[in-house]
Amino acid sequence: MQGQGPQSAAHREVLTGSASDPQPGVTRRLWLQMQARRGGQLALLGAAGLGLSGCGFQLRREPALPFKRIALSGFGARSTQATALRRAMGADVELVASPSKAEVVVVALAEAQERGVVGFTAAGQVRELQLRVKLRYRVLGRDGQEWLGPTELSQLRDMTYNETLALAKELEEGQLVRDMEADIARQVVRQLASLRRPGSP
Repeated sequence: MQGQGPQSAAHREVLTGSASDPQPGVTRRLWLQMQARRGGQLALLGAAGLGLSGCGFQLRREPALPFKRIALSGFGARSTQATALRRAMGADVELVASPSKAEVVVVALAEAQERGVVGFTAAGQVRELQLRVKLRYRVLGRDGQEWLGPTELSQLRDMTYNETLALAKELEEGQLVRDMEADIARQVVRQLASLRRPGSP
């Protein structure tokens, strides 16, 4: 058609075709640049993954305990914190009932689960709760010698609350408490892993 100038090289390169070709309105040159950039990104991701596996990257693990026999003392008969401690210590540790047969004894001085209201709706209904789990303990040798003085650990979580979802919120609260107890148990295990007999180098 007369009156129109020659088409630019970019317009002449506009393609249509299969799904593997550029979309309508995308030039071949731009499409090739996009594919090259995408290929480079994938290569970098692959190299990063190989690098992590090559350097032995692993998820953090709890330290190995230098004790094979540990006793728990002072915990309640149905203490869920004691249950979390047993799990955190792993299968390589034998939990014994008698402190005289243990290398070290973890003595619970106090354990508590606290629940408080920290937020209300405009209508005066509970909107937010604050949960806290505490453990105060010390560590003794089998001879009663103190290896670690009274130590307190605590965890805190906030959660929203809705009376119309009371059952679901009760389940959520239980899970949060278990998570906090597990965190405290891992801290106790790390502390035990760093202990040495008093007077030893």
